[in-house]
Amino acid sequence: MAMSTKHNSTGSLASPRTVVVVGSGIVGLACAHYLTEAGVSVTVVDKGSIANGCSHANCGYVSPSHVLPLTEPSAIGLAIKSLFNPSSPFRVKPSLSLAQWKWFWQFARRCTDRQMLKAGAQLKSILDSSMSEYIKLMDQEKFECEWKTNGLLFVLQSERGMESFAESDDFLTKHFGVTARRIEGHELPAFDAALKSGLGGAFYYEDDASVRPDLLNQQWAERLRDRGVQFREQCEVKEIQRDGDRIACLKTDDFDLEAERYVFATGAWSPMLSKGLRCHIPIQPGKGYSVTMSKPDPCPQYPMLFPEHKVGVSPFEQGYRLGSMMEFCGYDDSIPSWRIDQLKRSAEPYLVAPHTDGPQQEWFGWRPMTWDSLPIIGQVPSTPNAYLAAGHNMLGLSLAAATGKLIAEMIQGRPTHIDAESFSPSRF
Repeated sequence: MAMSTKHNSTGSLASPRTVVVVGSGIVGLACAHYLTEAGVSVTVVDKGSIANGCSHANCGYVSPSHVLPLTEPSAIGLAIKSLFNPSSPFRVKPSLSLAQWKWFWQFARRCTDRQMLKAGAQLKSILDSSMSEYIKLMDQEKFECEWKTNGLLFVLQSERGMESFAESDDFLTKHFGVTARRIEGHELPAFDAALKSGLGGAFYYEDDASVRPDLLNQQWAERLRDRGVQFREQCEVKEIQRDGDRIACLKTDDFDLEAERYVFATGAWSPMLSKGLRCHIPIQPGKGYSVTMSKPDPCPQYPMLFPEHKVGVSPFEQGYRLGSMMEFCGYDDSIPSWRIDQLKRSAEPYLVAPHTDGPQQEWFGWRPMTWDSLPIIGQVPSTPNAYLAAGHNMLGLSLAAATGKLIAEMIQGRPTHIDAESFSPSRF
């Protein structure tokens, strides 16, 4: 069921002619794309390099199967244990930050079966929409970004892991209509020769897709440039200058940016905008790592996840990536070598050739985590010519296309193609 967006504060239904999008990650690019399609003149500004955000070197999954939110009952126990285990893949670093403790209190309150089902239903709607949009986008734009629709394989090391995951798969089937094909352990080497013998088995979600995110980001940005979108990189917004309840301009070191509407696709940095936008943006950075190297032999044919070790595997045409971890440690920009080593070791129980020697690209990104596991998409209540497109948690790439379409619909004053009320900034 679609919902109608709010009118702007003047009561006018006229569509804006100019929009500034702050942030050139995958979500910002998607917003620029759909706004440009609607005939709007768009400027994208970024304090760093264009198309180099949190999704730049992630595992590249576009996953309708990922409907279960992080706010599930078991998450509280994992968080508590991680306080005493710095090497845990899911880690909460003790902090004196009041904002962080408030965030975790609100997060813990939502780790119930009822809230998990509610958030899961809301995520399924936007995940399905985004997959549909990506399929159309890839058909229309012909991006050469290694788009593959060969699913996602969840591989379990043990029989116990298989039975536990079978319960999760049954739960997904019962409540969300998302189901996997079960593959027994003895079948795995024939299914993908890169997998070791003796594993517990796997669950294959055939409707998932994958992409090489850096190629998608770069090519999408170039396509938007060709269509008249202006990009300004290395350009940090220093101040949001207001005129009453509206943004008058965005001030940078070199110039002012003026537009009729402003979209903030600023990921984990979004809380820094709270004062200027006069709204609460409860996002905490959830740090993840990846390492990209040359392809091993044999190399997996399918994107994979190893739930027992919380590691993702992404085989590309010209490389191979391991990604994992969820660290709540503030805006720490270090890449500890032991975390990269841990990534490699975690793949060893599953793969014949889990990693290679030689040059490698080490990377980290801050996922924008909300305490209810839902993205923040919509008009800022106290600033009607401003819109947020942030807080996508671990699903930024998966949700980007639908987010861009929603933002364009809202700014154009059209009914949204899915019910987006649960994503509104006004819920905080």
